[in-house]
Parts: sequence; C-alpha cells; structure tokens
Amino acid sequence: MVAQLVRLKLTLLANAFRRSVWQTIGLVVASLYGLAVLVLVVVAAVAGGTLDAATTGQVLTVVGGLVILGWWVVPIFAFGVDATLDPQRFVTFAIPRRRLLAGLAAAGVVSVPGAVTALAALGVSFAWWREPLALLAALVGAVLAVALCVVGSRATTTALAPLLDSRRYREVLMVVAVVPIVLIGPAFGWIAENVEKSVDGASVQVSVDGGSGAALGDAVGPLARLVAWTPFGAPWALPSAVHDGAWGLLVARLAVAVATLALVWLVWDRALARALVTPRGGAAAGAGKGLGWFSRLPATPTGAVAARCATYWVRDPRYAASIAIIPLLPVMMLVVGLTSGAGGSLMLVVAPLVAWLLGFGISNDVGYDSTAFALHVATGVPGRADRWGRVLPVLVVGLPLTVAFALVGCGVADRWDALPAMLGVSCGTLATSLGISSVVSARLVYPVPKPGESPFKTPQGATVATMVAQMAAMGIIFVLSIPTLGLALPAILLPQPALGWAALAVGAAAGTIVLVVGVRWGARVLDRRRPELLQQVMAFR
Repeated sequence: MVAQLVRLKLTLLANAFRRSVWQTIGLVVASLYGLAVLVLVVVAAVAGGTLDAATTGQVLTVVGGLVILGWWVVPIFAFGVDATLDPQRFVTFAIPRRRLLAGLAAAGVVSVPGAVTALAALGVSFAWWREPLALLAALVGAVLAVALCVVGSRATTTALAPLLDSRRYREVLMVVAVVPIVLIGPAFGWIAENVEKSVDGASVQVSVDGGSGAALGDAVGPLARLVAWTPFGAPWALPSAVHDGAWGLLVARLAVAVATLALVWLVWDRALARALVTPRGGAAAGAGKGLGWFSRLPATPTGAVAARCATYWVRDPRYAASIAIIPLLPVMMLVVGLTSGAGGSLMLVVAPLVAWLLGFGISNDVGYDSTAFALHVATGVPGRADRWGRVLPVLVVGLPLTVAFALVGCGVADRWDALPAMLGVSCGTLATSLGISSVVSARLVYPVPKPGESPFKTPQGATVATMVAQMAAMGIIFVLSIPTLGLALPAILLPQPALGWAALAVGAAAGTIVLVVGVRWGARVLDRRRPELLQQVMAFR
C-alpha cells in the first residue's frame, strides 16, 4: 500500500507537467531553485564542518529547528492541506488506517519541498565526515528530522482543518497566524544584535585564538543549546552530543525526537480517523434576510457583479486572509520599527502595502467563482461589466482605507511633509494593482479551494501556479509604479516637498490610466477567452 500511494503521487506529479505550460514552467523553476539551494546548503555545511565542526553543528541545530517549525506552521497559513492525496478520497476503499498513514507519510516526501528537505538533511550530515560516530548520529537525526517535518505537517493541517469550517475559529486562527509573523522581525533583530555584540566582544580574542569561529560559536551557542532541547532542534543536535562525548545527552535528545514523532503520529492518526468518518465541506445554510447588496446596487450587469463580489468580500472565508492581515499591518511595522531602531518611520510603508493587498486580491476572482462562472458564460455578461463589477467594490472601500492608512502613517512617523508623496504612491498602487489584476484574472487562472472547503486546503498544482502568476503580476505592478516611486522616494528621503506633489499628480494620473486600460484590456481578454476560462475552472473541480 505504501508503494502504491508513492507511485500514485509520482503519477500525479508527472501529470502536472501535462496539465498546462505554466505548471510545467513553475515546476521546472521550483525544481531548479530547490536544487540550487540544496547544493549551496550542503557545500556550506561540509565546508564549515571541515573548518569547525562544533560551531557548524550549532548553526545546523538552529537552522534545522527553523526548518521543522516552518514545515509545521507555514502550510497552515500559506499553502494549506495537500489535496493531491486527500484521505477522504480513500474512504470507500476500506484501507486500514495505519497503512494509509504510512503511505501518506511516504508520499509526503514526493514533492519539490519534500525532496529538497530530505536531500538537504542527508547532505548536511556529512559536515561530520571526519567523525564516523558523529556522522552516523547525524544520519539518524536527519531521518528523524524529515519524518518530523512530514508527519508534523500532516498532523497540524489535518487536526486544524475541521476548525476552519467554523467562521469564529477561522477568524481566531487568522489572528493567531499573524502573531509569529509579528515576532519574526523582533526575533531576527534580537539575534542579529546579540551576534554583533558577541562578535565585537570576541574580536580581541580572534587574533589569539586564530579564527572567527569562536566568536560565532559564542553568539550562536546559547541559542543552539536551548533549541537542542526542543522537538524541532533535538534531531539536529545528536551529532554534537557525540562530538562532545556526552552520551547521556545523546540519549536524552534522541528520546525527545522519538517521543515527539510518536506524539504527532498519534495526533495525525486520531485526526485522520475523525476526518474519514466526518465529512467536511459544504457551506452552512444561513438564515439570510433580504437580498443584501443586490437590493442596494443598481439592477444592471455591472451592479449585479459588484453585489456578488461585495458579498464575497464580506462572507467568503477564502478572502479572509487578505482582509485579516490589514488591521495588523500597522502593529507589525510599529513593532519591527521599534525593535530595529527605525522608529515610526516604517509606518510609511503600511499604506502602499494595504493598497497592494487590496488591489491584488481580485487577481484570481474567476478561479474563486468556481462553477458560478458558468452563469457569466450562459447569460453573456459583457466583459466590461464583469471587470468593473469586480473592481468597484474594492475601489470604493479601498481608496478611503488607503488614504486613512497614509494619514496614520505620516502622523505616527511625524512626517506630514511626506503626505503628498505617500498619497501618490498608495493611491497609484491601488489603481495599478486593480488594473493589472483585471487583466491577470482573465488570463491566468489557477486552482483555489472550492466554495465551502477549508481555505487552508491547497488543490493539486495550486502552489506552483500561484507562485508563477503572482510573481508575474507583482513584477508588472512594480515596473508600472517606477515613475511614481522615482519621484516619491527622493521626496521622502531628501526631503523635497515639490517632488512629493509631483509624485501625487503622477501617481494619480498613472494609476488611473493603468486602471482604465487594464479593465478594458481585461474585458477584451475575458470576452475572447470565456469558453477556455470556463473549461479551466471546471477542470479544477
């Protein structure tokens, strides 16, 4: 059964190369990028182990702990539950649950991230090539680390997936998700500050000791010893214990890693057992009153599309991610600014980020429509009405919100002289993002969770396709924003108030032009590709 599931996963991965050209390009780019990172990491680890094995082991413990933590946390809030081998698809086959668990765990390595992590874990183990016993412990730790990555990721996503069917739990998790993001900046700032202090304090001894490894070891050592006692760092710290001759410490760290693996396996087992007998999905039927936005907007094609899209933004949990993070952006920037010494000046970045998030939020609206897009095709909704209907709700709400964030940012940073430039950049970014998104959503459609499904679920092929589409759209938005940025940055940094007013005029004019041209272009593309878009959307079912 394990071999059968692995072959099935390989077949699905191979079929991704035949589904579309964009997925093939994305998989090739992701594979080449992963291979480059893999070679760089392994070469650096082996070279560091040759020069100073003890310090290299400490660095690998910290970095390896972050890798396992990332495997556990990132899929929940970024990519979601891997749906290529959805366990609920195997309900009617009556496969014993433990065999299914083992097969899904082995198949979890069959992916670009899984393969890169496994090869990197085995490759960095050869940093201990000079000590056979330490190398053996490193290889054992690498196997445990990869198992913790895969099983822990499956356990967290499977266990939390049912909670997302409740809107209240979804909102709480969205807030909780941002807490680690807020702490990333201060954590890295604290680490960098302590490393700098340690290096400066040890600089006098470097000439005596004959190398800089001691300074780095003094900086990373305390953190590595702490991480080594956590489930995330314990498997990576096994060879360090062998190197130091601390056999009791080796047994303790091995026990932590094995016990954690057994615990997450048990959690995954219980969560999978519940998932196999408790179907998820299906939107809850609510007791709606009235027609909502449909009774408030004009009874025209544009008004109908705008009413439906406004309902999406208010009630569809799949849009919750881009909305939930907006109120927390000022908090994140303020915390990062205070801990990094930049102060309130980072608040100036909030308004452009909010504008970009809101504008880019409709870049895959056709994909989020799912089978409802068939109504647009059957009724012959004009492309221009479709495009403006999707843009107007975001523009009506996003423009005052962007202006408000620009005012708050300038007030907190005490840079009222930068207000014209900030308004130009922010409003220009909002209009430009909406214009580009109007074209992108009519040209590039990628899989998204279906209506009623968990928003953390990732359909087959969605990760790579999403990455390609978003990178292309972000690149175009940045290029079109260069004229405004070329005026706004000198106006803010020098400062030059005259350039700020020029940036406001250029940003408003350029954004309006891009918005109008983008909507018209997207409308023509939509009218021409309507059958192909419907075919793509139906293929995602």
